[in-house]
Amino acid sequence: MRIGTALCLLAVLSGAAGCAATRPEPLTAITPLDFLPALRGEYFPIESAATGRAYHIYVRLPEGYDSAAPRLYPTVYLTDGDSLFPILAANHLFLTYDDRLPEAIVVGIAYGGFDPAVNRRNIDFQSPGEGLAPEAAGAGAFQRFLKTELIPEIERRHRSDGSQRVLFGQSRGGAFVLYSAVTDPDLFRGRIASNPSITPGMESLLEPAAPAARRDLGLVVVSGTRDRADLQAEAAQWLSVWEGRPERPWRLFGERIEGGTHAANAPDAYRRGMRRLFSEEAAP
Repeated sequence: MRIGTALCLLAVLSGAAGCAATRPEPLTAITPLDFLPALRGEYFPIESAATGRAYHIYVRLPEGYDSAAPRLYPTVYLTDGDSLFPILAANHLFLTYDDRLPEAIVVGIAYGGFDPAVNRRNIDFQSPGEGLAPEAAGAGAFQRFLKTELIPEIERRHRSDGSQRVLFGQSRGGAFVLYSAVTDPDLFRGRIASNPSITPGMESLLEPAAPAARRDLGLVVVSGTRDRADLQAEAAQWLSVWEGRPERPWRLFGERIEGGTHAANAPDAYRRGMRRLFSEEAAP
């Protein structure tokens, strides 16, 4: 018996076949989100003709969602879904509990990794600017991807209210939110730019805004008081210019989060922004 046990142990250590009862169960290749109800929804990949890249799309569906029911839901699109989707999508549930915000479909646009070879946020969120090569400023192509590919697919698959779209972006993603607000105001009813990193490309974000048909648009720019001083200054400069333009196509709100840092307070920025955009439904 001792010899058999020793041989079995030797086989396990050497990776040989046999002694299966002593081995741990292998890890599954994919862990489903179906057992995390705050994130339950859908995943699908999408190949973009506009950008020439693939994206991983995560969808969080509202509590009690019924695809056969007539109800439509506001839909929030998150840039940097690799990190922001699991945080903000799950937290939205608590905002409906405590702040009485409307339930929403939350869409995370992910690259599938943080490696710059895969994660091209530095291109997709970059607006045109002096000294930038055209291929380095991909904000226009990324917005075409949203407008002509992703949004139609989400609204085909789910009970998404096309009149109640919201775009959220953090840091360089926040600068893309500003680019979208200036170049295509009607695409989203509401936008939240959290600690936007605006330069390079500031000049294109100060150009006159494209015409808007809607009169209910809102844009919230959030800065943390512990964010980098240069980024706070950029956001303040951008707000100052646009606050002096009465012809702007959206209601403009500047929010400050006391003690807020560049990234860790993204849930606070999301909450502030959503409360501004849905103030009639939100708790006082």
